[in-house]
Amino acid sequence: MLAPCCVRITVLYFAALRDLTGKAQEQLHLPDAVTQVGALAAYMEQVVPALQGRMASVRLARNERFAESSESIAEGDVIALLPPVSGG
Repeated sequence: MLAPCCVRITVLYFAALRDLTGKAQEQLHLPDAVTQVGALAAYMEQVVPALQGRMASVRLARNERFAESSESIAEGDVIALLPPVSGG
């Protein structure tokens, strides 16, 4: 069986990122080169203009768990983008 050409994921945008992108979530088909969480962060800066220069401070969660940059991405994953928050 042939491997699929790309992986489909759901990206969730939270807080200020939701405001910047104008959406709460979207489905993405990732290119073959984007196989890890760290590569996804870099890819998001390329394809979502509102995220350029912001991903270094954004935490990513994969399937409701904070993810390391070396973690692999799989078909159907849900990736949450969580901006830094402050409170008092």
